[in-house]
Amino acid sequence: MTYAERPTIGISSCLVGQKVRYDGSAKRDRWIVDELGKFVDYQPVCPEVAIGLGTPRPPIRLVGTPDAYRVVGVDDATVDVTRALEDFALDMSGQLGGISGYVFMSKSPSCGMERVKLYADNGYASKKGVGAYARVLMQALPNLPCEEEGRLHDAMLRENFVNRVFTYRRWQTLRGQGLTAKSLIGFHSRHKYMVMAHSQAAYQRLGRLLSHLKGVDLAKVGDAYEAELMTALKRRVGRKRHVNVLQHIQGYLKTRIDGSDKQELADSIEAYRREEVPLVVPVKLLRHYFRRNPDNYIDQQWYLDPYPESLGLRNAI
Repeated sequence: MTYAERPTIGISSCLVGQKVRYDGSAKRDRWIVDELGKFVDYQPVCPEVAIGLGTPRPPIRLVGTPDAYRVVGVDDATVDVTRALEDFALDMSGQLGGISGYVFMSKSPSCGMERVKLYADNGYASKKGVGAYARVLMQALPNLPCEEEGRLHDAMLRENFVNRVFTYRRWQTLRGQGLTAKSLIGFHSRHKYMVMAHSQAAYQRLGRLLSHLKGVDLAKVGDAYEAELMTALKRRVGRKRHVNVLQHIQGYLKTRIDGSDKQELADSIEAYRREEVPLVVPVKLLRHYFRRNPDNYIDQQWYLDPYPESLGLRNAI
């Protein structure tokens, strides 16, 4: 597979090393910048600086309830930047239409995706808040792959996010070229086993969306397909689902390799199921056998090679 187009990812500016935090510091994330950054471009955004708070600046926090919150100054509660952050998020949602993902700074009253401290009137803080900027941006761009830098320390969440980013970039490219019945069906076919790993039911629903394309509004079909696809890919994939997909793909080799090779492959998948080896082991073995015994259909499947292998994401799941 080739990755001719580098996805662009929106990102909290502090995570790429810009000194824009309230205390004038940065929080550069090494993996995001040095590893993932080899394969993607970043569009840094600091909403607090963008609305004129400056650096350094007095800290702000979320107050109220999850459904009725405000973003106010810690030292001076009369400073209320809620509307400014929300308006900026709406503006940015229109400007960031070409990005393929977003990484937010965790715990931030502007950028946190979840579990941000939310202060009640009595001063008690619960971790039930969502940053004002992140909330509006995610509502405006509901299909955009989003994550926080802290959650990306989890190997499964990291792999899931990167997979969604590269899949979304391929989808954006397809839409940019103009949807046709043939291109939609081709895209769906190439992502069959990837989607099946996340949800066989979702794969079937996607198939039904594409079952009657003659004389329909393809743009509307595309909107529905995109929403269903990106929702499905958010689901974590456990070993049982990966094993099911690996065994399906293995079936394409049943008349092409001898008994000892079949046993080696079956043993590799079983070792993965028993958590003795990571996913990369049976995947590499499958790719090895398909290089020796090419299959046009499997060669087109993104499941076996969904993003640059050198990221090593399947080494840890």
